[in-house]
Formats: sequence, structure tokens, C-alpha cells
Amino acid sequence: MSKSFDQGREEIAKLCKYFANSRLEFLKPGIKEAHVRQSLIDPLFEALGWDVANKEMAAPQYREVVPEDSLEIEGSQKAPDYTFRIQTIPKFFTEAKKCGVNINGDPGPAYQLRRYGWSARVPFSILTDFEELGVYDCSIKPKPVDKASFSRTQYYRAEEYPDRWRELWDVFSKEAVIGGAFDKLAASTRRRGTSEVDDEFLKEIEGWRDSLARNIALRNQFLAPNDLNTVVHRTIDRIIFLRMAEDRGSEPYGQLLKLCDQPDIYKRFINKLCRKADDKYNSGLFHFRKEEEIVEAPDFISTKIQIDDKVFKPILLGLYFENGSPYHFGVLPVEILGTVYERFLGKVIRLTAGHQAKVEEKPEVRKAGGVYYTPAYIVNYIVNNTVGKIIEGKSPAQLAKFREGQPLRVLDMACGSGSFLIGAFQCLLDHCLKWYQENSPEKQKKEVYKTVKGEWRLTIAEKKRILTTHIFGVDIDPQAVEVSKLSLLLKVMEGETDETVGQTRMLFHERALPNLTNNIKCGNSLIGPDYFSGRLIPDIEELKRLNPFDWKKEFSGAIRDGGFNCVIGNPPWGGDIDQITQYIETHFPDSTQGYRDTFKLFIDQGLKLTRKAGMLGFIIPSAFMFQPRYIDVRRLLRRNRLFLIWNVGDKVFGPNVVAPACVFVISREAPTTDTQVSVLDTSQLNDNALRSQFSNNPAYRKIPQSAYAVTTEETFVTYFRALGRKECKLEAVLDCKDCGIKHQRVGVGLGEKGKSDLAERLYYEGKQQAASDKKYLLGADLSLSGWYMDYSNERYFRGNYERILRSNEIVYFNQAIFDLPKKIVWRQTSDRIRATIIGPHWFSNTLQSGVLLDSKYDLRYVLALLNSRFLNFIYIETVKESGRVFPQVKMGKVRALPFRKIDFGEKNDKAKYECIVALSESMLDLHRQFSSAKGGADREMLQRQIDATDREINRLVYELYELTEEDIKVVEAD
Repeated sequence: MSKSFDQGREEIAKLCKYFANSRLEFLKPGIKEAHVRQSLIDPLFEALGWDVANKEMAAPQYREVVPEDSLEIEGSQKAPDYTFRIQTIPKFFTEAKKCGVNINGDPGPAYQLRRYGWSARVPFSILTDFEELGVYDCSIKPKPVDKASFSRTQYYRAEEYPDRWRELWDVFSKEAVIGGAFDKLAASTRRRGTSEVDDEFLKEIEGWRDSLARNIALRNQFLAPNDLNTVVHRTIDRIIFLRMAEDRGSEPYGQLLKLCDQPDIYKRFINKLCRKADDKYNSGLFHFRKEEEIVEAPDFISTKIQIDDKVFKPILLGLYFENGSPYHFGVLPVEILGTVYERFLGKVIRLTAGHQAKVEEKPEVRKAGGVYYTPAYIVNYIVNNTVGKIIEGKSPAQLAKFREGQPLRVLDMACGSGSFLIGAFQCLLDHCLKWYQENSPEKQKKEVYKTVKGEWRLTIAEKKRILTTHIFGVDIDPQAVEVSKLSLLLKVMEGETDETVGQTRMLFHERALPNLTNNIKCGNSLIGPDYFSGRLIPDIEELKRLNPFDWKKEFSGAIRDGGFNCVIGNPPWGGDIDQITQYIETHFPDSTQGYRDTFKLFIDQGLKLTRKAGMLGFIIPSAFMFQPRYIDVRRLLRRNRLFLIWNVGDKVFGPNVVAPACVFVISREAPTTDTQVSVLDTSQLNDNALRSQFSNNPAYRKIPQSAYAVTTEETFVTYFRALGRKECKLEAVLDCKDCGIKHQRVGVGLGEKGKSDLAERLYYEGKQQAASDKKYLLGADLSLSGWYMDYSNERYFRGNYERILRSNEIVYFNQAIFDLPKKIVWRQTSDRIRATIIGPHWFSNTLQSGVLLDSKYDLRYVLALLNSRFLNFIYIETVKESGRVFPQVKMGKVRALPFRKIDFGEKNDKAKYECIVALSESMLDLHRQFSSAKGGADREMLQRQIDATDREINRLVYELYELTEEDIKVVEAD
């Protein structure tokens, strides 16, 4: 429903006039909020371009505006009145009130709105009764004592809407939100020191863990460390599940709070709430008795332990609005809970010799420098391009018998808190609901039902069937397995009420939730039980540490069927496998030919677990694309059909985490000669720009898979075609050397103690002291634009250096190159190539050099190529040093650059060559003049000429390398 600014302003002016004439009627005591919404607030947002009434007939899960009935659950509203979304992603909430509510002064409604916004991580939200409208910054943690004006960024009265319409339109109109203006404003106004809901909730549950662990260890001396970890984590999981169920309407509101009225709170928590939840949900989270159909052992420990009221009571009290809780669990996304748990699982409870509990960071987490969770937009991207692609056009029945009568199966082999499994599950839920809606939903009585609003929804039974049929996961951490299960169960419960849960039990004679024991399992995805072959009695501690996993036994159906249809996830990076090297090299020969890294092994194992024509999608280090040590895994992937590679950049896991990453998706089938690969590079975008570009369907380059190189010298994802008749490597024409002056003491590394005093005796600044002393240059003397070398610095290297050196000191350099009349040099500390030509000068190792090998070519032609946008684009794409504090020019990558050979017998080729040589000489001269120019006007004039000459050189280079218009756009955009 497209609408222009002028149309919206005209509509709002009419609406304001209507309100002014009818104001007293709207202020009458009997007027209900629903009437205000229908008559005033709905039209307000329709004027902003939103399809409030769903006139476009979008399916419920795709509605851009989700209105909620004003349903109060014993004083706590279930959800915001309006949720405004783009592609199912909430952007902002609106809380509506009856006319006459004092929005400007009453803190209650503002606190309620801010709890919604902060809990759901939406940056702004609106509070309005139409007569007044307040815009609130929801990035600030809400507190009950906050005034109504606190965190409010804008305030309007109804009569101001027409004149201030531009302010509202530029932020909250559908056009502004889709165009990214809303996100840009959110990024620019974010205050320092604000903490998001996931950070705060992590602190909250970490505090629970500390206090519970200490108290349980003190009161229950019989517990072993593993049992202590299990019971603490399960207690936290149960509290969160039941509290979220309360705010979402499937459990009575306040039941946890009421436990605090009497003593023995934990005992009553288990016996009254958890056992009841076992009967109601059938979830492994509440599994206290032996059942034939469940192979997992019941939890007998939680029912036997003691927890003091003084520890348990504050945890429960702190979860409620009445006691100042900032969280609203009705809107807290399951996905955010997953990101919290991902970091929460980075620590483990240890028991001291005196049976005291200590919470410590896991060794592997400490080694890795922390826990990094995958952002939702990356998860969705991988899911949509694997699961989403493979299920296109398939009915739910076809997915249940996807290949040879076997169901579609999706696997995450290192599932962690379950973010990828949740994404895949949501994708399947949306797909199946859409299919039912379009294919006689009234006939699918077991699968869908109609709400009182006339919307079709999946039954709990169908959601359970989809989950247990299609979703599978493995993780070596038992707590991670439990969190994955919890997250998936909460996803099943989304949108359910106590009434729908009861109907499921009545209609289908089954409990509401599935037991996921057969779907999400604990074990080591890389190590099988054969690791202990030949040992009569395996070491029990080693067995616990390695936790071998038998794929054929645990997932017999999938393995018998040839594997899983989709394998997705974020495999561990850089894990310690030194202690199991022999086993790993025997079982994964294709991915251990060089440098060993766990992500390589997961790719290898993932391919083995993916059935033919199935899809594999991972996020992994981007270094795999170009570094020589990953050549084995590149060769492994080239055997398959590569669909896409997305170079994400190094800030994907947060602004304070430097972890260059990329996403790839492949199909386990042989590539054909015409296989095309989608290539996207957003590595230079910041987080906000990346999300914006991602959401707006960025354009990909299509590259033939046959053009991809796997050699150690070339990048895997390359933006230039394979070397052909007209191109060779630069090293065939230019002898590139790292030959500048460097010195060290024997047995002492460069830069260590003892170097500085040697430097003082070998080098000096000022007037030349002896005729034999050599003037020498540094990298800092070469301008950042390249082309120009500043010779004005008085800096000398002593000619009698041999007498100065003691027996344990050495100086390295190549005098033959120093004395050459012409050579190219470039800065060694740089993120790109900045080069010029110098004569017989000595220089330090902060400069690198190139000597012409083929006399047919003029050195100025080579210089122009090295300074060109195209060769620098290739170099930057290959090395990926941008953004580093001290980027270093990699000599091997310079040597491998494609040099454009010239056919001097071909008139056009020769003419372009001669023109580039002349332009190169002009650039050298222009930069010399620019450096000596004193007047601002002269420098401005020279700079314009430098820019024009640079453009002409680049144009000719593009022509020589036969770049298409599309190629040039990519290079120029860099």
C-alpha cells in the first residue's frame, strides 16, 4: 500500500479536523480503547503508509502490522497493541490508550511501552491516545521510578501533526523504515553506556547460577560436579520456561510469584509446578518419571535436592513487573534468549576440595577469547539459502517423504544454543502454514485451525510433527543440548494459550510438547566410538572429555538414507585437536593435509553427512578463501557445486570482536561446466550498513565456478579471470625483493632488546659526516598517494658499518639493488600498494622493491599498473588487510598479481602502452610539482590535474584487462 508524503499529510489533516470536532465524544468515560484505535490510531498509521487492516490479505505470519486485542493477564498486558514489521522483523511497537490518559505526565504507560521495546530490542516505540503522542528511545533499560518524560525523544499534540508531519514521516512511515532511515537514526542516536536486554539478562542468569551453585553445593554434599552443573542449569531453564509461558498466556500469570508466600519454595516449585508441567507438556525439561516411550533417564536428582528460600525467593520475585522487573517475557524473542545462553554456556561450575562451588570460564572459551554467537541475519541468510531453497514448491506431505519415502532432515552438528535449528524450524513452520492456507485449509483439521480473528494457524500437534520429523542437532556440551531443546520448545509454544494447549490434550489425547531426546543429542561430532578400538578398558576421564558419538547408531534413519538433506551452522574455529592428531588425520585425510583447524574438519564431516544433492551452509573464517594453508579444504569444496560465497567482514560477531568471516553454501553434487556462483562482498561495511544492504537484496556477481583457483598464490574467490594469453604473473616481469637494510644481533630476534643501541651507531640524522656515508630512505618518505618520494630528509647510513659491528651483530641488505639507476619501491606498511620509481638510493626494510626483468617494458608502465585501481582492488581482495592497525604488504601476493603483457606488433595494444607510459611520467612530474607548490590555488589546480590523469590511467588499464562495465562498477565501488 504505497503512499506519498503529501497524501499522508492530507489524510492526517482531515483526521485531526475530525478529532477536533469530536474531541468531547472521545473523552466520554464510556468510550473504549478499541473505538479510539479504530477511529483515530489506525488511520494515523495508515496515513504513514502502513497496511494496518491487512487490505493486501497477507498471511498472518507476513502481516506488516500485527494488532493485538487489549488482553490483560491479571494486570499484565500480553503484548503491545501494534507491532510494525518489515519481512517479519519487528521494527517498532505502538501502545494505544483511551483519549484522556495523561501520556505526558503518567509514568505507568511509558514504563509499560519501554519494557516491550527494550525486551524485544526495538530501538524506538510510540505511546499515543491520538490526542498526544510520545516517541521513546527503547535502548535504555526501563526503571519503575523513571518519569514519563525519561527517554522520550519527541512529544506531539494532535493539532501539531499536520505541521510536524515531516518529522513523523521521515522516521516512522513505511517508506522511511524500508529505506533504512529508521535504522540509521537508531544507530546514530544510540547512547554510550546503554546496555541491551541480552547483556542485562545474561548478568541476571549468571547471578542466579552463582547463588544457586553455592547454595546447592552447600546443602547437598552428595552431588558430583557434573550433577551440580546439570541441576543448576535445569532449574534455571525451568524458571525461564514457566515465566515466559506466563507472559505468553499458556500458564496462569503470577504462579511463580505466589510460591513466595509460603516456606519451602523450591520443594513446592518442583511438586506443584514442575510435575504439573510434566503432565501438561511432556518435555524432557520436566521429565521426572520413567516412561516406556522415552529412552532418556528421568531427572531424579532435582527432586531430592534442597535450596534455601533466601536464595530461591529473590530469583522468582525479581521476574515480575510488580517488583521492578524490566523484562516482558511475552515479547522477548526466543532468538535473543539463544544469544544469551550461548555466552552463558561459556562458563562451568567447579567444586573445590571443600565442596564449594566456583564458576569458571571453560578452558576452550578462555583460549578462544570468548564466546561469539551468530547474528540472526546471518542465521536467516544461511537457512533461507539452504532449507528455504530445498523446500520450495513442496507440500508438507512431500517434505515428510522427501527422498525415497524418507523425510527431509536438517542438521546442525555443533548446535550450541540452537540458533540455526530455531531458524530452520521457523522456516519450515512458515512454509507449511503458507501451503495449508493456499490449499483448502478447512480440510486440514489436524494441521491448522482458525482463530477468532479469522486467521489460520498451525496446531500444536502439527508444529510438534514438523519439529520431530525434520530438525536434528548435536553438541558436545550437555548444557548446550538442553538449551537447544528449551529454545525449540519455546518456539513451539509461541502464540499458544492455556486454551489451545488444553484443546490439544482433549482432541489429540497427547501432551503439548514433544520430547526431543531423539532429535537433539550430546556427543562429539568428529570422534566416533572407534577411537577406543583395541582398548579393553578406556580411560574414563578421556571418555568423558572426548564424548565419542556414533552417527550410525544415534541417527540410524538418516545415515541409512544416505545422510541429511541440509547441514547448516557455525562450526567451532581453531579448536585444540593436537591430542587426537593421529585419529583425525586417519578419518579426515582430505582436510588435514596442511594446517589443522576444527572448522575444516566440520566441513569435511558435514560433506560426509550430507546426502547426494543435499545442501551444506556454514559461516567460517574468511581466511579459508585465500590463505595457502587452507588449500586442502578448498580442493575438497571444489568437488561440489558451489552456490554462493559471501565475504561478510571482520565485525560480524560484534564491534569489539575482530573475526573475519565468510558464508558459503554448496550442493553435494559435481559441478557442471556452466555452474555459476553468486559472490557478494560486504566486508567493508559497518554493522548497520551491512544489515541495511542485506535486507535490501544486495546484487551479486555471478562467477563461473571453473574460474576459481585453489593454488596457494591466488584467492579462492577471485574477481579477475584466469590468467590467459594476454596476462602473466607480475613476477615474470618484475623481480620483487624485500632487500632493505635490517639488522639484528645473532640469536636475538628483530625488534628485541639491543637493537636500538646498534641503530644509533649505524644511522644518524643531520648533515652528512663522511663521504662514504649513504643517504637512505624510509617507507614514511613515500607519499600515501604513491608516485612521490620525499628526498629532503637528512638521514644517513654509516659507510664504515663493518667496523662498528661486533661479532654478534649482523646487517642485511642488497647493495647491488641500492646502486641500480632505476627501480620501483613501495611502502611495506600499507593496506594497498603505494609505489614510485627511485634512483641509486639506499633504503630501510620499510620499503620493498622491484627490479625490471624484461627489457621490452618501461618501468613507468609497470608503475602505472601497480598504482592502478584495478590491481590494487585485486591485491586488497586477496590479502584482506584492510582495517588492521599495522597492515603489511605481502610480497607473495604482489608477485602473483596479473601483469598485462603487450603485443608490440599490434597497433592498438602498443598505442595504449605508450599512452600509459606518458601518463605515468606526467603523474611523477605532477606529484613533484604538487609537493613544492606553496599557494593554495596552485595546489588545487595541480590536484585536479592529478585526479584527471589518474582517471585516464585507470580507464586505459580497464581496457587493457578487458573489464566489462559490471567489472568496473565493482572495482570503482571498492
